[in-house]
Amino acid sequence: MQTATNTEFIEFNNWILRVRASQSVNRRLLVLVHGWTGDENSMWVFARGISSEYWMIAPRAPYPAESSGFSWRPPQPGTFGRPSLEALRPAADGLIRLIDEYSASVKVDALQFDLMGFSQGAAMVNLVAMLYPHRVRKMGVLAGFVPSGLEELISQRPLAGKNIFVAHGTQDNMVPIDRARASIELLEQAGAQVIYCEDEVGHKVSSTCMRALESYLQD
Repeated sequence: MQTATNTEFIEFNNWILRVRASQSVNRRLLVLVHGWTGDENSMWVFARGISSEYWMIAPRAPYPAESSGFSWRPPQPGTFGRPSLEALRPAADGLIRLIDEYSASVKVDALQFDLMGFSQGAAMVNLVAMLYPHRVRKMGVLAGFVPSGLEELISQRPLAGKNIFVAHGTQDNMVPIDRARASIELLEQAGAQVIYCEDEVGHKVSSTCMRALESYLQD
Protein backbone atom coordinates (compact mmCIF):
# COMPACT_ATOMS: atom_id res chain seq x y z
CA MET A 1 0.00 0.00 0.00
CA GLN A 2 1.12 3.54 -0.73
CA THR A 3 1.57 6.16 1.98
CA ALA A 4 1.79 9.93 2.03
CA THR A 5 5.56 9.70 1.78
CA ASN A 6 5.30 7.51 -1.33
CA THR A 7 6.44 4.33 0.36
CA GLU A 8 5.01 0.84 0.42
CA PHE A 9 5.09 -2.08 2.84
CA ILE A 10 6.11 -5.47 1.49
CA GLU A 11 7.06 -8.91 2.69
CA PHE A 12 10.16 -10.25 0.97
CA ASN A 13 11.89 -13.54 1.76
CA ASN A 14 10.57 -13.55 5.35
CA TRP A 15 11.51 -9.90 5.93
CA ILE A 16 9.08 -7.04 6.46
CA LEU A 17 10.21 -3.96 4.55
CA ARG A 18 9.07 -0.40 4.05
CA VAL A 19 10.30 0.74 0.66
CA ARG A 20 10.57 3.98 -1.28
CA ALA A 21 11.27 3.24 -4.92
CA SER A 22 13.18 5.60 -7.21
CA GLN A 23 12.60 6.28 -10.88
CA SER A 24 15.98 7.97 -11.26
CA VAL A 25 18.38 6.65 -13.89
CA ASN A 26 21.21 7.05 -11.37
CA ARG A 27 19.37 5.43 -8.48
CA ARG A 28 21.40 4.08 -5.58
CA LEU A 29 20.34 1.90 -2.66
CA LEU A 30 20.10 3.37 0.85
CA VAL A 31 19.34 0.95 3.69
CA LEU A 32 17.71 2.42 6.82
CA VAL A 33 18.49 0.43 9.98
CA HIS A 34 16.26 1.10 12.98
CA GLY A 35 17.24 0.98 16.63
CA TRP A 36 16.25 -1.27 19.53
CA THR A 37 12.43 -1.56 19.94
CA GLY A 38 11.95 0.06 16.53
CA ASP A 39 10.52 -1.36 13.32
CA GLU A 40 10.33 -0.68 9.58
CA ASN A 41 8.63 2.68 10.21
CA SER A 42 11.10 4.17 12.67
CA MET A 43 13.76 5.58 10.33
CA TRP A 44 11.59 7.53 7.93
CA VAL A 45 11.75 10.66 10.08
CA PHE A 46 15.38 10.89 8.93
CA ALA A 47 14.57 10.29 5.25
CA ARG A 48 12.40 13.32 4.44
CA GLY A 49 15.13 15.50 2.99
CA ILE A 50 17.19 12.78 1.32
CA SER A 51 17.57 12.76 -2.45
CA SER A 52 14.82 11.10 -4.48
CA GLU A 53 17.57 9.39 -6.47
CA TYR A 54 17.90 6.90 -3.62
CA TRP A 55 15.94 3.66 -3.66
CA MET A 56 15.37 3.23 0.09
CA ILE A 57 14.53 0.14 2.09
CA ALA A 58 13.88 -0.07 5.83
CA PRO A 59 13.80 -3.69 7.08
CA ARG A 60 12.24 -4.83 10.33
CA ALA A 61 14.88 -6.43 12.57
CA PRO A 62 14.53 -10.21 12.91
CA TYR A 63 14.22 -10.57 16.71
CA PRO A 64 11.56 -9.37 19.15
CA ALA A 65 12.84 -6.82 21.66
CA GLU A 66 12.30 -7.58 25.34
CA SER A 67 9.64 -4.89 25.83
CA SER A 68 8.13 -4.11 22.43
CA GLY A 69 9.25 -3.68 18.86
CA PHE A 70 12.24 -5.45 17.37
CA SER A 71 15.98 -5.91 17.82
CA TRP A 72 19.03 -6.86 15.76
CA ARG A 73 20.11 -9.43 18.36
CA PRO A 74 18.28 -12.13 20.34
CA PRO A 75 17.02 -11.12 23.81
CA GLN A 76 19.92 -11.16 26.28
CA PRO A 77 18.81 -10.09 29.78
CA GLY A 78 21.36 -8.05 31.69
CA THR A 79 23.26 -6.82 28.61
CA PHE A 80 21.17 -3.76 27.75
CA GLY A 81 23.02 -1.39 25.45
CA ARG A 82 26.05 -3.65 25.08
CA PRO A 83 25.53 -5.79 21.96
CA SER A 84 28.59 -7.68 20.76
CA LEU A 85 29.94 -8.86 17.44
CA GLU A 86 28.83 -12.39 18.30
CA ALA A 87 25.26 -11.32 19.08
CA LEU A 88 24.84 -9.03 16.06
CA ARG A 89 26.68 -10.94 13.36
CA PRO A 90 23.82 -13.28 12.34
CA ALA A 91 21.60 -10.26 11.65
CA ALA A 92 24.43 -8.46 9.82
CA ASP A 93 25.01 -11.45 7.55
CA GLY A 94 21.26 -11.79 7.04
CA LEU A 95 21.01 -8.11 6.11
CA ILE A 96 23.62 -8.54 3.38
CA ARG A 97 21.70 -11.50 1.96
CA LEU A 98 18.50 -9.45 2.00
CA ILE A 99 20.20 -6.56 0.19
CA ASP A 100 21.56 -8.88 -2.49
CA GLU A 101 18.28 -10.71 -3.04
CA TYR A 102 16.03 -7.65 -2.92
CA SER A 103 18.23 -5.48 -5.15
CA ALA A 104 18.38 -8.28 -7.72
CA SER A 105 14.59 -8.57 -7.67
CA VAL A 106 14.07 -4.86 -8.46
CA LYS A 107 17.18 -4.50 -10.66
CA VAL A 108 18.92 -1.91 -8.51
CA ASP A 109 22.72 -2.03 -8.50
CA ALA A 110 23.79 -2.78 -4.91
CA LEU A 111 27.35 -3.89 -5.52
CA GLN A 112 27.98 -0.90 -3.29
CA PHE A 113 25.20 0.62 -1.17
CA ASP A 114 24.76 3.26 1.52
CA LEU A 115 23.67 2.66 5.11
CA MET A 116 22.09 4.83 7.78
CA GLY A 117 21.25 3.63 11.29
CA PHE A 118 20.07 4.97 14.65
CA SER A 119 21.26 3.73 18.07
CA GLN A 120 21.45 -0.09 17.90
CA GLY A 121 20.89 0.34 14.17
CA ALA A 122 23.96 2.58 14.03
CA ALA A 123 25.93 -0.17 15.77
CA MET A 124 24.74 -2.48 13.00
CA VAL A 125 25.91 0.02 10.38
CA ASN A 126 29.37 0.06 11.96
CA LEU A 127 29.47 -3.74 12.08
CA VAL A 128 28.27 -4.30 8.51
CA ALA A 129 30.82 -1.80 7.22
CA MET A 130 33.66 -3.55 9.04
CA LEU A 131 32.57 -7.03 7.97
CA TYR A 132 31.79 -6.04 4.37
CA PRO A 133 33.84 -2.88 3.68
CA HIS A 134 33.90 -3.48 -0.08
CA ARG A 135 30.09 -3.31 -0.14
CA VAL A 136 29.50 -0.10 1.83
CA ARG A 137 29.96 3.25 0.11
CA LYS A 138 28.62 5.81 2.62
CA MET A 139 27.34 5.35 6.16
CA GLY A 140 25.45 7.52 8.63
CA VAL A 141 25.96 6.62 12.30
CA LEU A 142 23.24 8.38 14.31
CA ALA A 143 23.31 8.31 18.14
CA GLY A 144 25.20 5.04 17.95
CA PHE A 145 28.35 3.21 19.00
CA VAL A 146 30.81 0.52 17.96
CA PRO A 147 29.83 -2.93 19.28
CA SER A 148 32.23 -4.85 21.47
CA GLY A 149 34.43 -7.62 20.12
CA LEU A 150 35.66 -5.81 16.99
CA GLU A 151 39.28 -5.35 18.06
CA GLU A 152 40.71 -7.79 15.51
CA LEU A 153 38.64 -6.34 12.68
CA ILE A 154 39.58 -2.77 13.64
CA SER A 155 43.28 -3.66 13.60
CA GLN A 156 42.93 -4.63 9.93
CA ARG A 157 41.80 -1.04 9.07
CA PRO A 158 38.79 -2.16 6.99
CA LEU A 159 37.42 1.39 6.73
CA ALA A 160 40.53 2.91 5.13
CA GLY A 161 39.52 5.42 2.47
CA LYS A 162 35.94 5.80 3.72
CA ASN A 163 34.29 9.01 4.90
CA ILE A 164 31.77 8.29 7.65
CA PHE A 165 29.14 10.65 9.05
CA VAL A 166 28.53 10.49 12.81
CA ALA A 167 25.94 12.53 14.74
CA HIS A 168 25.46 12.52 18.51
CA GLY A 169 23.85 14.54 21.28
CA THR A 170 25.76 15.76 24.31
CA GLN A 171 22.68 15.12 26.48
CA ASP A 172 22.14 11.53 25.28
CA ASN A 173 21.26 9.36 28.29
CA MET A 174 20.89 6.15 26.26
CA VAL A 175 24.30 6.24 24.56
CA PRO A 176 26.43 8.67 26.58
CA ILE A 177 28.54 11.16 24.67
CA ASP A 178 31.78 9.71 26.07
CA ARG A 179 30.91 6.36 24.51
CA ALA A 180 30.20 8.06 21.19
CA ARG A 181 33.55 9.86 21.26
CA ALA A 182 35.34 6.60 22.12
CA SER A 183 33.57 4.95 19.18
CA ILE A 184 34.80 7.69 16.85
CA GLU A 185 38.35 6.87 17.93
CA LEU A 186 37.73 3.21 17.06
CA LEU A 187 36.35 4.15 13.63
CA GLU A 188 39.45 6.25 13.01
CA GLN A 189 41.66 3.37 14.13
CA ALA A 190 39.80 1.27 11.54
CA GLY A 191 40.95 3.78 8.91
CA ALA A 192 37.88 5.98 8.52
CA GLN A 193 37.76 9.74 8.05
CA VAL A 194 34.93 10.82 10.37
CA ILE A 195 32.66 13.77 9.69
CA TYR A 196 31.28 14.51 13.15
CA CYS A 197 28.24 16.57 14.13
CA GLU A 198 27.66 17.07 17.85
CA ASP A 199 24.77 19.08 19.30
CA GLU A 200 23.10 19.75 22.65
CA VAL A 201 20.27 17.22 22.32
CA GLY A 202 19.35 13.89 23.87
CA HIS A 203 18.96 10.50 22.14
CA LYS A 204 17.96 12.04 18.83
CA VAL A 205 19.42 13.91 15.87
CA SER A 206 19.30 17.71 15.88
CA SER A 207 18.07 19.72 12.90
CA THR A 208 21.62 20.99 12.38
CA CYS A 209 23.00 17.46 12.20
CA MET A 210 20.13 16.36 9.95
CA ARG A 211 21.09 19.04 7.43
CA ALA A 212 24.71 17.92 7.68
CA LEU A 213 23.64 14.30 7.07
CA GLU A 214 21.61 15.26 4.00
CA SER A 215 24.58 17.19 2.65
CA TYR A 216 26.89 14.23 3.29
CA LEU A 217 24.63 11.89 1.31
CA GLN A 218 24.47 14.17 -1.72
CA ASP A 219 26.84 13.39 -4.59
